[in-house]
Amino acid sequence: MFKEFKAFIMKGNVLDLAVAVIIAGAFGLIVSSFTNDIIMPPIGLAMGGVDFTELEMVLQPEVTDAAGEVTQAKVAIRYGKFIQTVIDFLIIAFVIFMIVRTYNKMTEKAEEEAPAPPPGPTTEDLLAEIRDLLAKQ
Repeated sequence: MFKEFKAFIMKGNVLDLAVAVIIAGAFGLIVSSFTNDIIMPPIGLAMGGVDFTELEMVLQPEVTDAAGEVTQAKVAIRYGKFIQTVIDFLIIAFVIFMIVRTYNKMTEKAEEEAPAPPPGPTTEDLLAEIRDLLAKQ
């Protein structure tokens, strides 16, 4: 079983997939930072100083005791974080689209540039050769 597992892991596709997952995770972090730290602050400022991470709809407020300690946490729908996640997704989807589009264009050009194989002799050429050989005999 270990040998089969080792053979499976050592296949090129599995290694390529592992590299792709690691790079995608890092790229996701970069896009999240880009969205949270660069795109959303100016949008929030343009909307009157709104911080999208703070946007939420409180369903049940937090409950505190006499000492001021929270006994029950608030329940809220954090739609601001959802908006940021949607923007992250759109950025990632657009970049993936551009990568796939570029790859497709590159592979189309490679297929088009491949020279056609030289044409073989036509039927008439073959018949003429046979005729000439028969005439020599």
